[in-house]
Amino acid sequence: MKPSRTFKSASNSGANLYRATDLIVLITSLFAAGFVYDISIGHKYVTVLGVVLVAFLYTAELFNLYRSWRAGKFREMVINTWACLIVSFAALFLVAFIFKFSESLSRFTLGLWFIFSFLGLFLSRFFVRAYKKNRRRLGLSTKKVAIIGATESGANLFRQITQHEELGYEFVGFFEDRKPERLFEDLHLHVEGKIDSAVNNAKEGKIEVLFIALPFKAEKRISDILVKLGNSTVDVHFIPDFLLSNLIHARIEHIGDVDTLSVFESPYLGAKEMFKRTEDIVIGGLILVMISPLLLLIALAVKLTSKGPVFFKQDRYGLGGEKIRVWKFRSMTVMENSDVVTQATKGDARVTKLGGFLRRTSLDELPQFFNVITGQMSIVGPRPHAVSHNEEYRKKVEFYMLRHKVKPGITGWAQINGWRGETDTLEKMEKRVEYDLFYIKHWSLWFDIKIIFLTFFKGFVGKNAY
Repeated sequence: MKPSRTFKSASNSGANLYRATDLIVLITSLFAAGFVYDISIGHKYVTVLGVVLVAFLYTAELFNLYRSWRAGKFREMVINTWACLIVSFAALFLVAFIFKFSESLSRFTLGLWFIFSFLGLFLSRFFVRAYKKNRRRLGLSTKKVAIIGATESGANLFRQITQHEELGYEFVGFFEDRKPERLFEDLHLHVEGKIDSAVNNAKEGKIEVLFIALPFKAEKRISDILVKLGNSTVDVHFIPDFLLSNLIHARIEHIGDVDTLSVFESPYLGAKEMFKRTEDIVIGGLILVMISPLLLLIALAVKLTSKGPVFFKQDRYGLGGEKIRVWKFRSMTVMENSDVVTQATKGDARVTKLGGFLRRTSLDELPQFFNVITGQMSIVGPRPHAVSHNEEYRKKVEFYMLRHKVKPGITGWAQINGWRGETDTLEKMEKRVEYDLFYIKHWSLWFDIKIIFLTFFKGFVGKNAY
């Protein structure tokens, strides 16, 4: 007999309902726009409707729109929905332009369609949220939940339960066998009893959802609890401890009939790698075309103001730790690319007058868009460090080399949060790595777009860039 699956992918029961509702909103909005403007929705409009529906569903899956938002932020859900709508209509205009049928469409009707869809997608989510919150205030659609293990991960979950009433969870309490002085913070105030009490309450139906927040090393204890709960109908969830929850990923994979837990893995899996590469080629290509006059101007200025080549090419580590050669405008009088590379400091005599300006404004890094087009780098990702600095800090900073699970980027989450330039202390490098790993763990195309947008306001200059 083949062993049964220990883990199963969680499904969002409301996802299909949201998909259907969104399609109804988009379709109804088009016919409403046609009615207001008094035009017939003929075969051409049916065609453009098909383009928008396909583009919206595709983009929604790309932005992970139909994940469970039960404990999520309503504003974030709405913004993601509107972003999908904007991308969908952009796709429509692109298709209409390419196939040259835009002139036969009513711009006023399309504008009304967009506005009605914009409002409809918001209102549908607003009313669903209000309906659910009202039901839970009345005590309907609620579940009694408890946590086994007064640990840090259990405390984090407890805070989320108390902060989000839309969860519909009625918290019963923690259940622990350890003494109060060994518990995390002041969680002993919420301890209702021993772990066996939680098991008995679950069997009696007094607890409907049980979260196990014991450390990963307590495998035997967790196994015993699961065996005891095996003849109950309680929903059981295992919460990763602090170590697992702070790694890049915790994703279940199947190799034959064996389940494996992925913790060190690139976020660009399957089609996501294609999406990321498409983003780099399309956005990178457009930016490269737009900045080409600026590139020529800077190249001429570098050549005329100091001796040496226009470009400086230095070895860095790329995806998977493989060496790549990163392009920059030369900003120094030296061309260091050896086992020892000295970081630029404030008032560094090696930096040329023009180079100082280029470095402070990050204009010296613009040639790296050529690295993006050739596939060695990405627009967004952890900034690449000199090889010698990599070898130094990988020994000092935990999980440092996980930065290379993705391609290095021209801009990144660390840079727009102020962690760029000189890393003269270990703490500065640790903070940079912390933000880089946060980006990798939470990567999405929407996150990339957000970082690119914020780079225009926060990413070009910095107090530590010399």
